Amino acid sequence: MNTSFLRKGVFWLPSIAALTVLSSGLSAIAQTVDPVNTQPLTEAPAAVVSGNELTTELEATEITEPSTVANVTKLQHFSNGGTEETLTPIPGTVATSSGTLNSEPVQANSQPSDSRVAQSDIDLGTTTRGGSSYIGVGANIGLSGDSSALGDGNFAVISKVGLTNTISVRPSAIFGDNTTILLPVTYDFSFQSTDPFKEPLAFAPYVGAGAAWKTGDDSEFAFLLSAGIDVPLNSQFTATASVNAGFFDQTDIGLLLGVGYNFSGF
Repeated sequence: MNTSFLRKGVFWLPSIAALTVLSSGLSAIAQTVDPVNTQPLTEAPAAVVSGNELTTELEATEITEPSTVANVTKLQHFSNGGTEETLTPIPGTVATSSGTLNSEPVQANSQPSDSRVAQSDIDLGTTTRGGSSYIGVGANIGLSGDSSALGDGNFAVISKVGLTNTISVRPSAIFGDNTTILLPVTYDFSFQSTDPFKEPLAFAPYVGAGAAWKTGDDSEFAFLLSAGIDVPLNSQFTATASVNAGFFDQTDIGLLLGVGYNFSGF
């Protein structure tokens, strides 16, 4: 009986020792396994790594990471430098003289601008805004003075010659003992209406100055002032009335009335 119990004890002792060794080996393996395994589950571990070796590898990784980042930065700098375009001069196409390399200052345009000033062309006999040019006959009525025909009642020849739209010359001659020639240059105004509620009778006033020449034994030139109106009667005739003052030794003033035949141009 005792022999049988000893045999069973001897049999169980090796079994218990084997289980103890196996369990200690499994616990050692469990301590060295990496908790984060990025390899696929299907792949078998290449080798079992001890705790000391794992710690050494982690320290080496921490040390090499900054150098790796520095290397990547250097590679980026080299890659950026390599992408820059390098210009290679082609013989015969690049200017190398100092004259062409120096930039010339831009000179301002010194040519005068084509600015035209509004001008009125002189056209003898043109129609002014006061009516057509004309030539006619009339009568002078002396109002003051007797040193010339301008101050007496005499026969007269009248005229108007348009120069521009607003300027005209009105030469006339008053016949008498001392025939007097009047040469005023007048400014012609636009036609005016007498009454807007009735049949309009248009008239165009004018004012001017010029010279008066008294012929005869005592011929004399004098300054002349003239003012008057033109009244168009129809498309062919124009009536006119003016007051003229010649400043001779004594001032002669006359009222000149007449009718002229219209014309345009020469």
